[in-house]
Amino acid sequence: MKESLSKSQTITDNMVSILGSFDHRLSSLETAMRPTQIRTHSIRRAHENIDKTLNATELVVAQFDLARKAEAKILRGPHEDLESYLEAIDQLKTVLIFFSSNKSFKSNDDALNRVNNLLSKAISKLEDEFKQILMSNSKPVEPDCLFDCLPSSLRPNSTSASGEQSNKSTGNAGYKSLDLIPPRVLPLLRELANQMIQAGYQQQILSIYRETRSSVMEITFRKLGVERLTKEDVQKMQWEALEAKIGNWIHVMRIAVKLLFSGEKKVCDEIFKAIESIRILCFAEVTSGCVSSLLSFGDAIARSKRSPEKLFVLLDMYEIMRELQPEIETIFEGKPCIEMRESATSLTKRLAQTAHETFGDFEDAVEKDATKTTVMDGTVHPLTSYVINYVKFLFDYRSTLKQLFQEVSGDNTGAQLAAITTRIMQALQTNLDGKSKQYKDTALTQLFLMNNIHYIVRSVRRSEAKDLLGDDWVQRHRRIVQQHANQYKRISWSKILQFLSVQPAGSASGGGSTPDATPTLSRSMVKERFKNFNIQFEELHQRQSQWTVPDSELRESLRLAIAEVLLPAYRNFFKRYGPMIESGKNPQKYIRFSAEDLDRMLNEFFEGKNWGEQKR
Repeated sequence: MKESLSKSQTITDNMVSILGSFDHRLSSLETAMRPTQIRTHSIRRAHENIDKTLNATELVVAQFDLARKAEAKILRGPHEDLESYLEAIDQLKTVLIFFSSNKSFKSNDDALNRVNNLLSKAISKLEDEFKQILMSNSKPVEPDCLFDCLPSSLRPNSTSASGEQSNKSTGNAGYKSLDLIPPRVLPLLRELANQMIQAGYQQQILSIYRETRSSVMEITFRKLGVERLTKEDVQKMQWEALEAKIGNWIHVMRIAVKLLFSGEKKVCDEIFKAIESIRILCFAEVTSGCVSSLLSFGDAIARSKRSPEKLFVLLDMYEIMRELQPEIETIFEGKPCIEMRESATSLTKRLAQTAHETFGDFEDAVEKDATKTTVMDGTVHPLTSYVINYVKFLFDYRSTLKQLFQEVSGDNTGAQLAAITTRIMQALQTNLDGKSKQYKDTALTQLFLMNNIHYIVRSVRRSEAKDLLGDDWVQRHRRIVQQHANQYKRISWSKILQFLSVQPAGSASGGGSTPDATPTLSRSMVKERFKNFNIQFEELHQRQSQWTVPDSELRESLRLAIAEVLLPAYRNFFKRYGPMIESGKNPQKYIRFSAEDLDRMLNEFFEGKNWGEQKR
C-alpha cells in the first residue's frame, strides 16, 4: 500500500508540473496575441462608427430631401391642391422636430431657420386661403330668403290673426334650416383653421373670422331695417313711425335668434369644433354688435316716456323676449357670451316693469281724461269705446299678463288682473259722470250715461272680462243702465203726460180714468191741453230724434217704454175730449196728431238725424 501511495504521489506531482508548464506557455501566447486583439477591436469600432455616420447622413439627407419636396409644394400654394399642401406642412413639421431633436449637426441652426421660415410662409399662404374661401362663401342673406324660412303664419303680409296669437310660435316647428355658409366648404375651413391654430396663429384666425362674418351679418341686419336708436331718437319719433319700427323689431328678433344667430353658431361649431374656447369666442365676437343694436332699441323703448298706447307694443316685445329667452340661453353659451345673455334677461325684466307701470298710468289717465270732446247726441263717448277696446286687447294678452305680473310682483296673477280691470272700469265711470254734467238738458245727461254704461256692460258680457269681473258686476251695472233709462223717461215725459190728464191740475191724475167719468175740463182747458201737448211733443221730437241710442235693442226698448206710457194716455184723453174739439171751429188747430202719428214719430226718436248746428 505504501508503494502504491508513493507511486500515486509521484504521478500527481508530474501532472502538476506538466500543467504548470502549460499555464506558462498559455500566458506567453496571450501576451503575444494581445496587440492583434487590440488592432481587431479598433477596426471593428471604426466600422461601427462608419456605419453610424452613414446612417445619420442618410437621415439628414432624407430630411433635406423631404424639406425640398415640401418647399416645392408650398411655393405652388394651397389653391390648386390643398390636401397636398397640408401634407407638405405636416412634412415640414416633421423636419422641424428632427432638427430640433438633433442639435449636434454642424449646420443644424441654418436648417432650423430655413424650415421655420418656410413653415411661416406656408401658414401665411394658408391664412390667405382661409380668408379667401371664407369671404367668397360669406354673403349677406336677403330678407325674402329669411322670410321663406319662417313658418307661413309668421311671414310678412301673413293673414293670420293679430295680437298675442300671431306673435306666439311653438318652438322651432315650421322653421326651415338656413345655411349661412355652404356645408361643403366647412370641412375645408375647419382643416385650415386647425392648421393655423396649431401653428400659433389663433389671433389671426379670430381676426379674419370676426371681420368677415360680422360685416356680412351687419349688412344682413341693415337689409332687415335694423338701426341703432337712442332713447332720445325714440322720443322724437311720431307714434305711427315708432309703432312700425317696433313691429319690425319684434319680427327681426325672431329671425335673428331662430335663423341668423343659430345659423352662425352652427358655422362656428363646425369650423372650430376642435377647440371649444375659440369656438365660443368667435361666435361672441361676430354676433355682439348686432345683438347690441337689437337690445339697445328694445331698451330705448322700455326707457322712453310711458303712454297708454305703448302698452300693447311693450307686451308684444315682452312676449317675444320671453319666447326667445330659452334659445338665447342655449345659443349664447359660455363666458364670452355672458354679457349678451345678461342684457337679454335685463331687457325682458325692464319691459315687464315698464308695462306694469303703464297699467297704473292708464288707470289714472282714464279717470283724469279732460278732453273737451262732447258727443252732442248723447251717444257712446270716444273715451268709452277706446277704454273698452283697450281692455279687450288686454284680454288677448291674458297669459302674457299673468307671466308679467308673476315676474314683477309674484302675486296671484288672476286676482291682480281682475283688480286692475275693475279699477279701470270704475275710473271710466267716474270720468263719464263728469262728462255728463256738460249737458244743459238733464234728460240728455241720463241718456248719455245710459248709452255709455250699456256699451260697457254689453262689451264685458261678450268678452273674457265677464269671467274676470263676474256675473254680480254685470247684473249690478245692468241695473244702473235701467236706472238711467228711468231717469230719462221721468225728466223727458212727466211734464207732457200732465197735459193728458183728464182732470184739472191739482186733482188726482186722470191718465188712467175711465172714459165714462164725468167731464171735469172746460173746452178752453181742453184746447190749452192739446195745444201745450202739441208744442211739447214737437219740441221733444225735433230734439230727441237728433239724439242717438246706437244699440238697436236698447233703442227699441226705450221707444217701447215711452209708447207704453204715452199712447194709452193720449188715446184716453183723445177719446174723452176729442169730440168736444172736433165739434168746434178749426179742430185741426188743436188735434194735430192721431195715436198712430205719435207711434210713427216715436220711431224716429234716437236716430241721430240732422244734428247740424243745433244746441244741445
